[in-house]
Amino acid sequence: MGTMTLAFLSLLPIATVAIFLVLLRWPASRAMPLTYAVATVLALFVWQVPGMQVVAATINGIVVALTLLYIIFGAILLLNTLQESGAISAIRQGFTDVSSDRRVQVIIVAWLFGSFIEGSAGFGTPAAVAVPLLVGLGFPGMAAVMSGMIIQSTPVSFGALGTPILVGVNTGLSADPAIAEYAASLGYAQWNDFLGFIAFRVALLHAIAGTLIPLILVSFLTRFFGKNKSFAEGLRVWPFAIFAAFSMTVPYLLAARFLGPEFPALAGSLVGLVIVVSAARAGFLVPKASDHWDFDDKSTWPAEWTGSAVFKDNEGGPRMGLAMAWMPYVIVALLLLTSRAVPFFKSFLQQSIRLTWDGILGSNINMTTVEPLYLPGTLFIVASLIAVGMHGLSLQKYARAWSTSLRVSAAASIALIFTVPMVQVFLNTSGGASGFDQMPIVLADGVASLAGGAWPIFSPFVGGIGAAVAGSNTVSNMMFSLFQFGMGERIVADPVWIVALQAVGGAAGNMICVHNVVAASAVVGLLGREGSIIRMTILPFTYYALLPGSVGYLIVSYGSSGFLNIGTLLVALIAGLAIYFIARYGRAPSEAV
Repeated sequence: MGTMTLAFLSLLPIATVAIFLVLLRWPASRAMPLTYAVATVLALFVWQVPGMQVVAATINGIVVALTLLYIIFGAILLLNTLQESGAISAIRQGFTDVSSDRRVQVIIVAWLFGSFIEGSAGFGTPAAVAVPLLVGLGFPGMAAVMSGMIIQSTPVSFGALGTPILVGVNTGLSADPAIAEYAASLGYAQWNDFLGFIAFRVALLHAIAGTLIPLILVSFLTRFFGKNKSFAEGLRVWPFAIFAAFSMTVPYLLAARFLGPEFPALAGSLVGLVIVVSAARAGFLVPKASDHWDFDDKSTWPAEWTGSAVFKDNEGGPRMGLAMAWMPYVIVALLLLTSRAVPFFKSFLQQSIRLTWDGILGSNINMTTVEPLYLPGTLFIVASLIAVGMHGLSLQKYARAWSTSLRVSAAASIALIFTVPMVQVFLNTSGGASGFDQMPIVLADGVASLAGGAWPIFSPFVGGIGAAVAGSNTVSNMMFSLFQFGMGERIVADPVWIVALQAVGGAAGNMICVHNVVAASAVVGLLGREGSIIRMTILPFTYYALLPGSVGYLIVSYGSSGFLNIGTLLVALIAGLAIYFIARYGRAPSEAV
């Protein structure tokens, strides 16, 4: 069977998602069982994988889905606990005191606080923290989920203390001993130094693309959820949005250069939070009070915008202090950071309870190790228990928070129970009687055959599709890093830059990942609208894959074709469009002529 035919067949599960979930707007609970069936039929009858291997992959997927549901439950429980105690009311008022402008609020919560949580824990945790917090502040559930997905880009390559690089790229490249020799030839005798060399290039590409993410975030917020459905209302805060971008990306890039892959997202977000919140409080670059933007009255919101997790004010109750209200989130951040960065604590949580199953049902598939105490869900539950005592919450109210959280979490189970097993079947299609490579590699081979020398432009898209399907930048890097390195050598381009493009694209793929969208939607009780959210995030994903790909093409082609090449033209086009729209629509109403 030819390369392109196999590539087309391996694309079918992804095409099924695109058609039924995104285009026909089926809920994930209906579209994903169909996608699972397509992947299973291909695995059994085209790739000719043993049936027991498909069953083993499905079991592993169910285990992963259950761990995701546990994280979702913990996040929802923390939100409901803080709603019952009145802490969300205080946090809402605190943000209003900083700025009542929703565009400023979403940049602080999603772009900066979300990036900090990503740097601490990764693996979708920012959506479990930032998304419900936005809902608690009064954002529509769908707007909160969209915002949480769009910022799943710049910080992701360095999430969970650099796991996508230190585990993903590391695992992918270390499979070939020749690459260690290549690294040594560049002067990197120590493998970790070579990973740091790659990480800096990844950070540089992210810093370039990340410059516009806060502006895209606010523009999409005003376009899809504003009364006037206007991109212009978001573009009007471009000075603050660009300022917030640089406040994060400059320290982010410096951390990648001087501290290593563990710290860019953490350092960038923390420094950015201090700078941006201080600037907002001082009124620096913040819109005038007369130009503040807010959602229309909640009574006018379409039903599809809101889920079962809605803002409840603490009317009649005592007003909680802001520091006390924020303390559970501070505790979550500290627990996440300590559990990932302190070796003794990390080892204790991971080793105390470990659930494993090597060679599931006699196959070559090992169950993803489950470490219940290490999962963010446990840390969310601990924080909620601390909040009960700290905020003086009655047991009756806490029981109500548990009941609501269990009900909302259960609603997400059907979609995830099919989504993640589909991913596992898709990934575990090597070793069949047909002799074909696993589906993701076959798909990448097909794209490579079409792209030829233009591969650097397509490289981030392959990484992005890998992450969108697998639900993880780390897994995408494991699958494709060696392939991408080989493609760099094949087209006589610097293979390190090609691997860096893979890592950046893999980060961007989180924006359109079905199971990330399902998980984020479940946290706020917004299920059945996953396709609508992906339709909103597909354009930011395209931007985030295309711009680094164009920059990468410019860099690797400069030596052979000079400065003027297709990469330069694409970069100039994207930059020109950004400047045009900012100049054309970026003036506040009070400044318009």
